Amino acid sequence: MSSKQSIIVVHDLRKRLGSIEAVAGLDFSVPAGSICGFLGRNGAGKTTTIKMLLGMMRPDSGEGSIFGELIEDEAANVRIRRRTGFVSEVKEFYPFMTVRHTIEFCRAFYPQWQMEWEKRCLKDYQLPLEQKTSKLSKGMRSKLALLLALSRGAELLVLDEPTDGLDPVAAEIFLEHAVAQAAEGRTVFFSSHQLHEVEQVCDRVCLIDQGRAVLETDLDEAKTRIRRASFTFPSTVPVALFEGIGLGRLKIRGRSASLLINGEGESFAARAQAAGATNIEFTPVNLKEIFLETVGGEK
Repeated sequence: MSSKQSIIVVHDLRKRLGSIEAVAGLDFSVPAGSICGFLGRNGAGKTTTIKMLLGMMRPDSGEGSIFGELIEDEAANVRIRRRTGFVSEVKEFYPFMTVRHTIEFCRAFYPQWQMEWEKRCLKDYQLPLEQKTSKLSKGMRSKLALLLALSRGAELLVLDEPTDGLDPVAAEIFLEHAVAQAAEGRTVFFSSHQLHEVEQVCDRVCLIDQGRAVLETDLDEAKTRIRRASFTFPSTVPVALFEGIGLGRLKIRGRSASLLINGEGESFAARAQAAGATNIEFTPVNLKEIFLETVGGEK
C-alpha cells in the first residue's frame, strides 16, 4: 500500500456473469496522483471491474469506493462519474455527428472543460473535424474518445484499453498525455495489454487473474524486490523445497530450477544451499516476465 491517499479502493469485490465468476474476491487500491496499470489476460475481469467501479454493473458482493464514495450507492455513483473521465473498451459516438459537433456537444456538459487540452489533442491526434464519427477508423475513434476524456477536467481518468487501434506514434503521444495529466494532479487508471506502455509510464500496477489480484505493487518496488532465482543441484531438483514459494511457475530443466521470488532472496538461498544447491543466481526481471510468470499460465 502506498502512503498516499487512495482514490480507488476495492475489497473482496465479486461479480458473476452467468456461470462464470468474472470477479472473484478482488482487492486493490489506486493512490491519488498515480498512474496505475490494470493488467490481466483476456477474460481476467478487468472490464467487468471497471464497469462496476463506474456504476454500469452492480457487484454481487464486496465493497468499492472512489473519492470515498461507495460505488454500490446509486446517488454516489452519479457524483463519482461527474469527477471521472472514462474511455470505454468500445468507442461509440452518435454516428450522424461530425467530430467537431461531438466535441462541442460534450463540451457543453462539463463546466470544467479545458480548452487547452482540447486544442492540444486536436493538434497531436490530427483529428478530421468535419468527418462524421461513423466514418472514423478504429484508431481515430480511440483518439476522439481520448480527447473527450482528457479535456473534461476530471480528477480521475479511467481508461479501458485506451491505445487500442492507435499507431505507435499516437500511442506514444497518449503516454505523454497520461504523464502530463498526472503532473497536473490527476489520477490515471488504465487497463492495457501493451506491457511496454505500462512499464514506460506507470508507477503502480495491479495484475489480476481469474478475477483476483495476484500482484499489486509500486512498479519501482516490484523491479527491486522481484527477481529470478536460479538454482543448480547435484542430482534431482527437490521440488518440495519450492512449494508455496515464489510467483507463478517453477521451471525445471534437468538439474536446474528457476522461479520468480518477491523479496527474501537471501533466506531462500540459504534454504536452497542447505538442500544441496551448488549454484545460486539472482537476476533482474522486467514487467513482461513478471506478467507471464504470474498470470501467463498454471503454477
